[in-house]
Amino acid sequence: MAIALIGALSIMTTELSACAQGPRIQIVGPDGVQRALVSVEIADTAATREYGLMYRRQMDEDAGMIFVFSSPKHQTFWMKNTIIPLDMIFADGDGKIIGVVRRAEPFSEAIDAVNGDSQYVLEVNGGYCEHHGIVAGDTLHFEGFVPHSED
Repeated sequence: MAIALIGALSIMTTELSACAQGPRIQIVGPDGVQRALVSVEIADTAATREYGLMYRRQMDEDAGMIFVFSSPKHQTFWMKNTIIPLDMIFADGDGKIIGVVRRAEPFSEAIDAVNGDSQYVLEVNGGYCEHHGIVAGDTLHFEGFVPHSED
């Protein structure tokens, strides 16, 4: 009984710790090894997804924004009014990365997308994916929040 109680407390402490640190996304390779841990802002409404990271002059190294859609579909982005170069990580409904747009050009109105349907798009600083070895086939694990679209 005492061992079960200790185990339950340990799990609760871990979960509370993750919540206290704010929403984060762990990016894990197919081998189960963590490639990166990103603190995220959540864009889960049409308004927050539309505004995104426009006009930001800088972003912390291990920070990003997760765009959450109601269901997987072909997602397209552009960099209009976005000052900093970004990597865009596209993931399906299970969080599996299906493709990455690397170093999207600031202020560009060109369409950025990957082949396939995505429910999540994680934007991080340009060069982040190369630096951490993040590629298609890796998986996003959500910590401290449950992703769902508000619209």
